[in-house]
Amino acid sequence: KKIFVYANVPYKIKSYQDILDNPKDTILFDEDLDAQINKERKTLGADAALLKGQNLEIYKVNLLEKLLATVLAKVSNFIPEAGIWMNTQRPEWNDANNALVGNGVSMVTLNYLKRFLAFFEKLVEDVSLENYEVSKELITFFNEIRVTLTDNMAILSNAISDSNRKIVMDGLGNAGSDFRKKIYKSSFTTKTGKLNKEDILQFIQITSRYLEHSIRANKRGDNLYHAYNLMTVDSDTEVSISYLSEMLEGQVAALSSGYISGKDSLALLDGLKSSSLFREDQYSYLLYPNKELAKFIDKNNISSKAIEKSVLIQQLLKDGNSTIIEKDTLGNYHFNGSFNNAESLKNALSELPVGEYGDLVKKDTDFLLGVFEEIFDHKSFTGRSGTFFGYEGLGSIYWHMVSKLLLAVQETCIRAIEEKESDETIGRLLEHYYEINEGIGVHKSPELYGAFPTDPYSHTPAGKGAQQPGMTGQVKEDILSRFGELGVFVRHGKLTFKPDLLRKEEFLKEALPFEYIGLSGNKKSILLEKGNLGFTYCQVPVIYKLSEKESLQVLFNDNSRAEFNSLSLDVPTSKKIFERTGDIVQIQVSFKK
Repeated sequence: KKIFVYANVPYKIKSYQDILDNPKDTILFDEDLDAQINKERKTLGADAALLKGQNLEIYKVNLLEKLLATVLAKVSNFIPEAGIWMNTQRPEWNDANNALVGNGVSMVTLNYLKRFLAFFEKLVEDVSLENYEVSKELITFFNEIRVTLTDNMAILSNAISDSNRKIVMDGLGNAGSDFRKKIYKSSFTTKTGKLNKEDILQFIQITSRYLEHSIRANKRGDNLYHAYNLMTVDSDTEVSISYLSEMLEGQVAALSSGYISGKDSLALLDGLKSSSLFREDQYSYLLYPNKELAKFIDKNNISSKAIEKSVLIQQLLKDGNSTIIEKDTLGNYHFNGSFNNAESLKNALSELPVGEYGDLVKKDTDFLLGVFEEIFDHKSFTGRSGTFFGYEGLGSIYWHMVSKLLLAVQETCIRAIEEKESDETIGRLLEHYYEINEGIGVHKSPELYGAFPTDPYSHTPAGKGAQQPGMTGQVKEDILSRFGELGVFVRHGKLTFKPDLLRKEEFLKEALPFEYIGLSGNKKSILLEKGNLGFTYCQVPVIYKLSEKESLQVLFNDNSRAEFNSLSLDVPTSKKIFERTGDIVQIQVSFKK
C-alpha cells in the first residue's frame, strides 16, 4: 500500500566529490525551501514538510521503498573494511564521539545494518509477491549500488587494498550523490517500475557478504572488535584506514550483529573481561579505556629534523618571524600557541607576505600540515569521550551501554542454545551473562553503587558513586533482558515459554502472596506455593511451577480450562492475551525440575 511519505528536509547533503574534498563540511541549508515550507505550513499544517512529486501532490510510496531507501542511504556511505562513513555532520547516538564526523567510519552502524539485513531478507522471503512497484529514481539508485557491489566481489577473497577500497567507495558514493541531486533538483517524477523479489534478495545477500567481510576484518588481536575507524583519502585512487582504541560500544554492536558465532562471542567476552575496559571495583565495563591526557605544553614540540626539512621555517626563524613556529630559550621549537587546529596553520601560512615567502609557502604547506597532524593527531580526536573524565568521558561507566551489552549477550546465549553449540560454550556464555547482570546497579549495595540502587542514574565516573540522575534507555534493555530470562517469546503469533536462562534459585523457597494490577485496574493477589514463580504478561498472571513433567494450562474467566501439548499457546489464545480481552484469568506453566 502506498501509505508512506518522504520528508522534504531543507538541509541538503553535498555531492560525493564535495564530501571527499572536505568531509567535515557536507551539508547546506536551503533558506528558500525552508521559507516555502514555513509559508505552506500556515495552510497545510505539518503536511507542508512532506515531499511533493512533480505533480505537486504529496508523494506516497510503499513500505518496501521506504526500507530500501534507508538501506541504500547507509550502503552508499559504506567503506569496505572500515564501516559506514560518518560524513553528514550528524553524530551517532553516542554523541560523546561526535568529533569523529568527517573522517570517522562506524563499524557500530555496519553491525546493526548487518542485523537489519537479516530481518529484511526474512521479511521479503515471507511475502508472496514476486514483483514490487518502486519509484524509478530509486530503482536507478538500487541498480547502481548493486552493479558496484557485484562487479567488485572478487576483492572479498583477501584483505582489500587501498585502491580497491576507493573503487568501491567511489561507485557507491556517486550512486547516492546522483540520486540526491536528482531529487533535490526536480523531486520524483512519480513514475514507477518493477523490482523483482529475486533481485532484492540477491542484493541483500551480496551486501551482507561485504558487511560480513568487514566485521571479520575488524576483529582485533585481543578478540575484541573495532567500533570506530578513521579514513584518509591518500590520493585520487586510494583510501586508507587507521584505528582507534577499543570501545565497549563496538563489542555490543559485534555481538548484536548476529553474525559472529557463539565460540567467537565467548572469545570476545573473555577478551573484554581481561581488557582495560573492565572496572574491577564496580564489576562492570567502561565506555573507553582510561588514560592520562598529555598537556599541550608536552605535545607542542617539533623535532629539529622536521625544522631542517623546511626551508620556509628556517627562513622565518632567520627573519625573526614567529607567526608559524618559534624557538624557545632552550633551543626547542613549537607551533604558534594560538593555533587550535590545522585551519589556523593554513590561515597563518596564507597571510605570510607573498613577495618574500610565496614560493616557499607553496612548497612546504603540505609538509607542515603533516608535521602538525603528527604532533597533535587531531584526526583521532573523538570529542568529549577522550578529553575529560566522567559522564561519557574517560573512566566512566555508562549504565545504558552495560544494559545493551547484557541484552546482546543474552541474545548470543539463546542463539547458541538454538544452534546447539557445545555445552562448554553455552555454559561459559551464561556465566558472562549473569556476571554482567550482577554488575548492574540494581543488584548492588548503596555503599558500592553510591546511590539508591533502584533509582535511575546515567553514569558512574571513576572515584565516585552513581552520577547524573535520570531515566536513560537502560530501562528498556533491562525489561527485555528480564523477559528473555523468563523465556517469554512470541513466535509466529504464538506466546511461547522457553526459560533456558532462568535459574532454579529464583523459584520460591516458601509460599508467598503475589500481588499484581489486573486488567480492571484493581489490585489482585495470588498465593504462590513453594517452588513457584509469578509474573504478569499483558497484565495476565503467569505462574511457573517446577514439576515432574512439562505442561501448559490456561484458565478462563468462565472457569473453563485449556491444556496445550507444547509450551506454546495457539494463535487465537495468544491474541486474547495481546489484546487484553479479559477472557483469560491465569496461565500455568510447569517445567521439569
